[in-house]
Amino acid sequence: MRIAYLGPEGTFSEEAALTQARREDATLVPFSSIPALVSAVETGLTERAMLPIENSLEGSVSFTLDLLIHETDLKIRNELVVPVRNNLVVVPGTKLEQIKSVTSHPQPFGQCRRFLERCLPNVDKVAALSTAAAVSTVIQAGDSSQAAIGTLRAAELYGGEVLARDIQDNRSNVTRFFLLARHDAEPTGFDRTSFCFNVKQNIPGAVHEVLTELATSDIQMTKIESRPTKSVLGDYTFLIDVEGHRKDPIIAAALERIRERTARVKVFGSYPRFELNAIDDESEESA
Repeated sequence: MRIAYLGPEGTFSEEAALTQARREDATLVPFSSIPALVSAVETGLTERAMLPIENSLEGSVSFTLDLLIHETDLKIRNELVVPVRNNLVVVPGTKLEQIKSVTSHPQPFGQCRRFLERCLPNVDKVAALSTAAAVSTVIQAGDSSQAAIGTLRAAELYGGEVLARDIQDNRSNVTRFFLLARHDAEPTGFDRTSFCFNVKQNIPGAVHEVLTELATSDIQMTKIESRPTKSVLGDYTFLIDVEGHRKDPIIAAALERIRERTARVKVFGSYPRFELNAIDDESEESA
């Protein structure tokens, strides 16, 4: 079993992939972009791919959503939620007052805004392709005027010193990942189903009809959002997560009725729901 993930080593994506790899005794294969992860499974380079789908502070990852909507028939086989713990990583021996620039992926800058404003208010912010790449670049440069925001694993991998730990503004910050494969998971009794739909006409109540169908079927919706169809301005695809498996009779019947009311329905897959209290238990153990 091989799992593709968004590399390099030391990213939050690798952390999610490592968690899945331990369950399936799998080998990890890094790739440099989210589209490449999908292509890896579609062409047989790997059997699985771990993709970030949303962050609790920054919102959805549009690249992943658009791939699911427009470009692939791969299915969601599992979901994982990884705590986002950002750290200020420097060349060993660096003092805080020496730092003139901080590099990282753009998202951590927003996630660590309070720390940066209070402790490093005048530094330059330099964007990197990933948090791991940021740490690698800073450590290889050996320049004490540079720092990176990254993971503890990245600091260990590349020989950096963690000058400040858990610098994110929100301790409950997490990122949700999807595991994609050619087939989704079988029912477990504690599942989630993700799908999208397009309305037949942009008229009042078109989306309400779909939501009413879920409500009258007593189906719990856990998420709804929209993305442009990329064809006509003002035309949107709506994405929904619900509790239950697509093979459950209630879910299957509701999806069929929704198909009759809409122009298009695409089911991304059904998969075991991640238990969020597992993160709390893990945090208590590490404390």
